[in-house]
Amino acid sequence: MKRGHDRARPARDTALRRVAREARPFLRARTAAILRLSGWSLLEFAQTFLGGYGVARALDDGFLAGRPVTGLLWLAVAAVAVLPSVLAARGVFGRLADLVEPLRDGLVRRAVARALSGALGRSGDVSTRSLSQVTHQSEIARDGWAGLVLTLRSFVFTAAGAVTGLLALSPALLLIVLPPLVLGSALFLGTLPPMAARQRAYLAADEAYAAHAGELAASVRDIAAAGTAERTVAGSRALAETQLAASRSLARWSAVRVVALAVCGRFPPLLLLLGAPWLLRNGLTPGGLVGALTYLTQALAPAVQALMTMLGTAGGRLVVVLDRFTDAPPPPADEPAREASPPPAQGPARDTPVAELHEVTFAYGPRAHPVLDRLSLTVGAGEHLAVVGPSGSGKSTLAAVLAGTERPTGGAVRWRGRPARPADATSVRVLLPQHAYVFTGTLRDNLRYLRPDARDREIAAMADAVGLDALLSRLGSLDAAVEPDRLSQGERQLVALGRAYLAAPPLLILDEATSRLDPAAETRAELAFAALPGALVVVAHRLGSARRADRTLVMDGPRTQCGTPGELLRTSALYRDLSGLWEPGEEHAIRSTPPPSPV
Repeated sequence: MKRGHDRARPARDTALRRVAREARPFLRARTAAILRLSGWSLLEFAQTFLGGYGVARALDDGFLAGRPVTGLLWLAVAAVAVLPSVLAARGVFGRLADLVEPLRDGLVRRAVARALSGALGRSGDVSTRSLSQVTHQSEIARDGWAGLVLTLRSFVFTAAGAVTGLLALSPALLLIVLPPLVLGSALFLGTLPPMAARQRAYLAADEAYAAHAGELAASVRDIAAAGTAERTVAGSRALAETQLAASRSLARWSAVRVVALAVCGRFPPLLLLLGAPWLLRNGLTPGGLVGALTYLTQALAPAVQALMTMLGTAGGRLVVVLDRFTDAPPPPADEPAREASPPPAQGPARDTPVAELHEVTFAYGPRAHPVLDRLSLTVGAGEHLAVVGPSGSGKSTLAAVLAGTERPTGGAVRWRGRPARPADATSVRVLLPQHAYVFTGTLRDNLRYLRPDARDREIAAMADAVGLDALLSRLGSLDAAVEPDRLSQGERQLVALGRAYLAAPPLLILDEATSRLDPAAETRAELAFAALPGALVVVAHRLGSARRADRTLVMDGPRTQCGTPGELLRTSALYRDLSGLWEPGEEHAIRSTPPPSPV
């Protein structure tokens, strides 16, 4: 029952309530600034009142009564009332800064504190969320809050001046003016919740895109090395389309707001003209009628329209943005603690697979044909698995999904019996793409990139096992400077292979990482890796890799078949084609051979 109560609480605790709860102490601390702002705004009240009342008196007591001088004097009073409000603009904007700038500074401090706390606590992508808050959302809040204060202040004092003037002219005028204002306001307020929801969706899409952009900025070299530029562009396009869809949905609700604005701003003057005969029969003077029309067209209707426009755009956006700052970052999921090293092989844990794919499906778009279609695969500890298939059959995609750099669109990926998490990647697997990454520095630094504590004797044993001794002899020593442009593609691959050998991860995935080596060097490297205790998955470009493997996965798009090399020679036509062993007369005998066991 307690859990259900906790789940129901956020539904009642709306964004507006959360923001209001945070806003009350902020406004109480700035009461003096609000009073000073209100003091300057009293001049706007006087201008509004005298504007309509002066026109009414100029007609009734002046021009219609045959006293033009009196009429001109009343018009002069209405005109002079504009001057103090113009002079008060400087005071209003000075007091406005006392309310706006502290808000923005406080939001930036809160976002920075949250980012630092998230970084220290390793709580995921809080820092990328805070990036959008500091650079974009804080400015939205600042501009929205400034516009809302100015508009609300103007509406309150303008409406007070107009209503006071209408009461002074004739209380019956309120019977004509108030109904359309109330109706339009109710219609407008009804649009605020769905617009706020869509504004929140838009900002969530904006944060997601900012997080994606941050990841790209830090991973450009890896994207180029892994050859995943097209997938990265597709992901960026999908996030941009999501943001565009949220923006369009938000814009569609503006049509309803236009209707509400028309009811509030256009109907009162029209109803006043339609009700003029009745008003005149009940004591309203001609000057009072013109003065009321002045209040509606020059003061009240524009103030209502400005307020609704502000609330419908900047106001809704302001509430959503402030809610993003007041809302606590999502708690981490209930997952086991990260392990710095693989668990010891004791009891049943010894039989736990290093990696598993369970009914995994992957496609590069919602309508694209799947590259992987409900593929299940198990890679055991110490196993050597080769992946073969024609170009474009999905081998590199499989490697990326198995390594956790691509998320499947269906199914599950597990590492050592647990759901694959980015936080566990460095302790579980190493993925070597075809284009090896070598940086400017010493050979020692390049080789110890994944294992900084590797000793020289371990590096020497690695060089002998992988076949790096020739490059080491050419450079002269481990402290020799490495210039990537002066290394051949094969030498770069050897450096990357040596780096992975020293790391000795539980799962090593070679995505054509030996394609620039000659067959003898490739065989030496793969045998060295196969002798390590971890699992080895080789996306092969030569069939020799498949013959050396314990099992081979043959990929032909979403169609796959897995077995030992001997089993596949009997059961897989594609494998025989790749091996160059297909003979037309053996089809009948092959079909009579039972298929290999499932993966």
